[in-house]
Amino acid sequence: MSFILSGGGVNPNCTTLTSFVLKQQRKHPEATGDLTLLLISIQSAVKAISSAVRKAGITNLYGLAGAENIQGEEVKKLDVLANDLFINLIKSSYTTSMIVSEENDEAIIIPPDHRGKYIVCMDPLDGSSNIDCLVTIGSIFGIWKLSEQVFVSDKVALQKGRDIVVAGYALYGSATTMVISLGKGSGVHSFTLDPEIGEFLLSERDMVMPEKGNFYSINEGYSYMWDSATVEYVAKKKNPKEGKPYSSRYVGSMVADVHRTLKYGGIFMYPANKNSPRGKLRLLYECLPMAFIMEEAGGMASTGIMPLLDVEPVDIHQRSPVVLGSRLDVEEYLEIAKKHRKCVKE
Repeated sequence: MSFILSGGGVNPNCTTLTSFVLKQQRKHPEATGDLTLLLISIQSAVKAISSAVRKAGITNLYGLAGAENIQGEEVKKLDVLANDLFINLIKSSYTTSMIVSEENDEAIIIPPDHRGKYIVCMDPLDGSSNIDCLVTIGSIFGIWKLSEQVFVSDKVALQKGRDIVVAGYALYGSATTMVISLGKGSGVHSFTLDPEIGEFLLSERDMVMPEKGNFYSINEGYSYMWDSATVEYVAKKKNPKEGKPYSSRYVGSMVADVHRTLKYGGIFMYPANKNSPRGKLRLLYECLPMAFIMEEAGGMASTGIMPLLDVEPVDIHQRSPVVLGSRLDVEEYLEIAKKHRKCVKE
């Protein structure tokens, strides 16, 4: 889609992300507009992060910040900036009661005079280990609604993925893109940032995953720690009895790997292994938003045992195994996993 006309003018028929959200809001007469304000704040954070990523090399934002986050991971300078941008802009929207971030040990409780009815769980800069080598990175967020008349503590953020109000992610790659779903049954839509006008413009409406792909995405450096089901599945993708083998694609930024899976089909896996028996990726702000988007686009998302969206969180930084992608590919993996569990029981 061309956003700028050949003469340099703006195409008046383009739909911005803000106008798209406002149009959806009009379908709900009871809506207060708070969710729209919150999404505008998230957009602003993404735009600012995109600008910082593009200029990181000349503004000394590469390298470590000299600290570790709650996950025990070394924090990059861009991690700190992205986290601060999200928190400050979301706080100033007066629409949230709590923010859960990968970079903060505890949930951030918004002061009563700034408080709203939503909860935001986010990974402000996913794939940050790839920052210095210019690989695609991103941001992931999920928005839940606060139950009325409850005491605001980190426990109110422990909601199932089925209850997500908005799920989304941003990619900072060859272009800056936001992919969002505005709740169950609303579909998945992609918006690309046009830097000339500073707006996210609709680039793909109602994205639908292929039922089956020909790519698998997993960190094969950990193959020595995989369980027997994962070993069998990957071997089957490499050497099928019939048909063409799958191609391996793995970036190491969840946002980039999941976005490719959404676009082209196939499967993304970060299963439990011997070193991470509970999985490695975080449930609330990585797995659940991505699982919601996958299901809205016609795909599947599982822990390997149960649907991810049905998992009941018990901790804001809880980890989980994740297998997501095209429906037929995930179903094939789950059949193999089920067979291996049955063998273990017997």
